Amino acid sequence: MIEKTTSVRIKGVGNSLWVTIAPDTPFELIQADLARLFEPLKHLAPAALVVLDANGCREGDDRHRQIKSYMKDAFNLNEIITPQEKSRSKEKLSKMKNSHKIIPEHHNDTLVLSGRVRSGQSAKAKKHLIIMGDVNPGCELTAGGDILVIGSLRGTAAAGQPDNNEAIILALDFRPIQVKIGAIVAAGLPATGLGAPEFAHIENGAIVVDDYLAANPFKRMQWPAIR
Repeated sequence: MIEKTTSVRIKGVGNSLWVTIAPDTPFELIQADLARLFEPLKHLAPAALVVLDANGCREGDDRHRQIKSYMKDAFNLNEIITPQEKSRSKEKLSKMKNSHKIIPEHHNDTLVLSGRVRSGQSAKAKKHLIIMGDVNPGCELTAGGDILVIGSLRGTAAAGQPDNNEAIILALDFRPIQVKIGAIVAAGLPATGLGAPEFAHIENGAIVVDDYLAANPFKRMQWPAIR
C-alpha cells in the first residue's frame, strides 16, 4: 500500500505505516495532505506503529516535534518513531532472536525463572537458581549455590560451582540426565520413585539422591541461616 500527495507519502511496511515528508514543505500543506491520506486509515492507524521520516529534520528539531505532535493529536496515534529508532528496534529484535537459547546470567545472588526451560536453552545464576516449571532434556542449569526445580528436572544441572560441596539439587520430579555438585559428577542417578520431592547432595564423597521430606536435611539447624 502506497498513498501519496505532493508533500506526504504513506507506505505500509509489515505492521507499521511509514510516513515520509517532502523537504521544505510548508507546515500548512503537510497538515492538509496528512489529513487527506489518513482519513481512509482512521480506523487502522491508532493500532499501527508509525515511522515518521521528516526529510531534513532530526528528532527533537522544532519542525519534527511540530509534525509529530500534530499527527498524534489529529489521528489518535499511539506510537510514532523515527527511522533510526526503527532500525535500532530491528537490531534489538535480531539479537534477541539469536540469543533465545541463552538465559542471561543473573548478577544478584538468586535467579528465579518461571515457565518451561526448553531443549537447547541454558540458565546460569551467580548463587541460587530456582525454576518454577519443567526443565526439558537438553537443558543446562548452572548455579554457584543450590538449584531448586518446582517441576520436572530432566536436563543437566550443576550446583555449587565451582567448589561448594554443600549445595543441593532439588526437584519435584527428579529425573536428570546428569548432575554435578562442586567437582563431583554423577550421571543416570535413579530416582527413589516415592512420588515426593527428591534432592541430590554429596554424602561420603559421592552424590546420592534422597526423599527430601523424609531426609529433612536441614532439621538439625537450630536457627535459619542464609545459604
